[in-house]
Amino acid sequence: MKAIRWIGKLIWKTSLWFLGLSIGLVILYRFVPVPITPLMVIRLVEQAIDPEKELRLVKDWVPISEMSRHAPQAVVGAEDQTFMKHYGFDFKSLKKAWEGNKKNKRVKGASTITQQTAKNVFLWPSRSYVRKVFEAYFTVLIEIFWSKERILEVYLNVIEMGDGIYGIEAASQTFFNKSSSKLSKGQAALIAAVLPNPRRWSPARPTSYIKGRQGWIMRQMSNLSPTGFGK
Repeated sequence: MKAIRWIGKLIWKTSLWFLGLSIGLVILYRFVPVPITPLMVIRLVEQAIDPEKELRLVKDWVPISEMSRHAPQAVVGAEDQTFMKHYGFDFKSLKKAWEGNKKNKRVKGASTITQQTAKNVFLWPSRSYVRKVFEAYFTVLIEIFWSKERILEVYLNVIEMGDGIYGIEAASQTFFNKSSSKLSKGQAALIAAVLPNPRRWSPARPTSYIKGRQGWIMRQMSNLSPTGFGK
């Protein structure tokens, strides 16, 4: 009985510590730039143990007010067209993904930008149900404590956009040799087009498939209401 009580107290204290730390971090990141993410650390470790690779971590935080207005519009058009309306979850897409999984017996993505931000900032990359539970938890916290503008700002600054390249500013400088404030509609759409697999595809060397995605994204950008963010 003593062992059971001890385990119960340990679980209770651990849960309280986790709640306090997680909520505190979410509130902190509402105001300060995210210095590093778990994915960045994982990629650095992968680079360190691969003799054919060199350590590379290129990132440069910029406020969303200094980004081209095409940058947030492009990722919303490409990744989450109901972003400005939902509260963290796109239940229609989740239902379609669930039905598709039952038929095809494989996982299909239905993550919103808020979910992707939660995963990128606080969690590790995997498809496990445990991580999905934590992702949902952080998604709720982010939607409670952050504005839509802040969610997009963090997302655009931490997301992987190439091998060792993170954020819209680093991508813009690397691929187009210009500040993210100067990105054209086509360039922003091209960066957004490679996000499903940024280490396989490059905006600097777009394949016919990526060019096709770029065109589709540009049409979505025109059809959607402006986010109102960026310059």
